[in-house]
Amino acid sequence: MNGPWVEKYRPQSLDEIVGQNHVTDRLKKYIGNDDGMPNLMFTGPAGVGKTTTALALVKSAIGKYWRQNLLELNASDARGIDTVRTNIKDFCRLKPVGAPFKIVFLDEVDNMTKDAQHALRREMEMYTKTAVFILSCNYSSKIIDPIQSRCAIFRFTPIKGQEIINRLKTIADEEEVEYEDSAIESIVYFAEGDMRKAINILQASASIGDKINNDTIYEVISKAKPQDVTDMITKALTGDFMGSREILREILILQGTSGEDLINQIYRDVSRRAMEGNMDSEVYINLIDGIANTDFRIREGANPRIQLEAMLIKFL
Repeated sequence: MNGPWVEKYRPQSLDEIVGQNHVTDRLKKYIGNDDGMPNLMFTGPAGVGKTTTALALVKSAIGKYWRQNLLELNASDARGIDTVRTNIKDFCRLKPVGAPFKIVFLDEVDNMTKDAQHALRREMEMYTKTAVFILSCNYSSKIIDPIQSRCAIFRFTPIKGQEIINRLKTIADEEEVEYEDSAIESIVYFAEGDMRKAINILQASASIGDKINNDTIYEVISKAKPQDVTDMITKALTGDFMGSREILREILILQGTSGEDLINQIYRDVSRRAMEGNMDSEVYINLIDGIANTDFRIREGANPRIQLEAMLIKFL
């Protein structure tokens, strides 16, 4: 393995980024624009390309001196007011080197304290002519309104399954790794639109076998096989509680799946049945209520196996 594949195959330009055309098409208008670039806020779930897009934009907008004119901070580590008052202020005070402006990229800014966010707002006001701020977060609701109003907001969406499949196959071919198509589809199922997670699963699976197949995938992710979850729910819905309970035991004990992961897979399977019209709406509502209560109890520390067995009784 030649290092993390996530970094090795990170897109270097906006044209290489997949699944976010509604964002990259808008951002391209800022490149080479004499009017400059506004402050930007990238918001969306993890692993969909927010950081990659920010770095690709910086390289395109500033050119060969992008490293000298970029301050990149992860707000999860540097989240206090002192960081804003020292690192960011000192950087913004310096004159840009071979570029029209400097760029401050703050990743995971929704983890900053409220005091730090208010201090950041002040810096954004003071250095509007010399610095551009790019903020990245998972939840824009955690960002104070004064900062949101100073940014053009770009909302990233989960990457579609087919686009993840194409990317994974390209990487596997580059690394000369054999794979089964069904294994790639399994990765997409568990990644849930997260490209970073999908690539990491692919690399981990490639490291434990000569060929990537479903067995290596399940060994890596330690989650229940989708077919087992479907069979468990089907038996419960048809009144076979003991058969359903036996599958649950195998998933939790023999496969080593956690209660939190399994409850999410159960929710996805039940929702899929409802969307396909294979479940009455009233039944679906009752099941979702039971799933929600079970999820709450497990997260509060209750025994997962007991709670999941109790939940299966409600499926009868």
